[in-house]
Amino acid sequence: MSLVRVLRRRAVFCAACCKSSVFYCKKLSTLEQSPFSSERPPERRDEDKPEEQRRPRRTPGSVSVLLFPGQGSQFVGMNRALLGYSAVRKMFSVAQKVLGYDLLDLTLNGPEEELRKTVHCQPAVFISSLAAVEKLNDDNPEAVESCVAAAGFSVGEFAALVFSGAMEFAEALFAVKVRAEAMQKASDQTRSGMLSVIGRKQANYKHACLQAREHCLSLGIQNPVCSIANYLFPDGRVIAGHQEALDFLQKNSRQLYFARTRQLPVSGAFHTALMEPAVEPLRDVLQQLDVRKPEIAVHSNVDGKRYMHDKHVKRQLLKQLVSPVKWEQTLHEIYERTQGQGFPHTYEVGPGRQLGTTLQKCNMKAYKKYTHVDVGDPQDG
Repeated sequence: MSLVRVLRRRAVFCAACCKSSVFYCKKLSTLEQSPFSSERPPERRDEDKPEEQRRPRRTPGSVSVLLFPGQGSQFVGMNRALLGYSAVRKMFSVAQKVLGYDLLDLTLNGPEEELRKTVHCQPAVFISSLAAVEKLNDDNPEAVESCVAAAGFSVGEFAALVFSGAMEFAEALFAVKVRAEAMQKASDQTRSGMLSVIGRKQANYKHACLQAREHCLSLGIQNPVCSIANYLFPDGRVIAGHQEALDFLQKNSRQLYFARTRQLPVSGAFHTALMEPAVEPLRDVLQQLDVRKPEIAVHSNVDGKRYMHDKHVKRQLLKQLVSPVKWEQTLHEIYERTQGQGFPHTYEVGPGRQLGTTLQKCNMKAYKKYTHVDVGDPQDG
């Protein structure tokens, strides 16, 4: 029996057990089963569905897009405002079984140093984003029902895939757990990090990375890594790699035409070759998961394109670990419009407003229809 049934395209709820919930269409007792327990009906093509079940076409201005944030958006006190939703408490109850510790207490009370750790913050952001969907569904169910596309930043992709019906909640959470542990272990092997960079028009990020790698070679570092990890917006990048390379970039920022640099509070060089040791553990888990083709468009971080089938999902999630997050390209894919065509309503679901900021810098017209669905006031923490 399925652990968690997610809405698909429309908000369809089980009146017997979870009328108010976006995610739960099974009795709570089923949540105590193995993370890999799953039975699903065979997938039906849209043309095979009865006429009344087919999704009616909507004008571009009447649909919605959901964006799911990634690691770094977490804060102590998040989810405090959402505990009134029974489904949110159920999610954290499932999380305690899957993770083996009380994640809800950690998100509410900290300490911040523990919440910031990769092994903790990835599951925390994943669940908090889905909790924000619960809030959005309560405040504005039409926004959920009319959603036609979703994208998630790094670990946020897992939340987007759960929302789309491609993965089940507990299975995806288990994959996030393994992913986070493997990334933490890979980070511990090398002194590395990530550097946020805003460049001037003359900046050449790839050449700057090449210079930084050459500097590392001069220090005797073998196989140095320094590459673009995130494409955020025009002239906005995150560069990741060996710490010595990042130190070089900061020290020579003026000559490299970097207007501003900031070391990010993370423990490793995510989305670079230094994460290669994390690929195999995640592959082992994904092979066991029951993954379906998303029922709405979900865009991959690897290339910005939408996922086409279950094998495509698994393949791209593995590539994502060692490939840059092409968020700017993803936003262009989602919001590309012909002249005069309306933009969808956009909802950033989860902690932080970073994705709204990137949308504002990439597409101001789309940003005018942006709303943030928060998970609590940071001041609560």
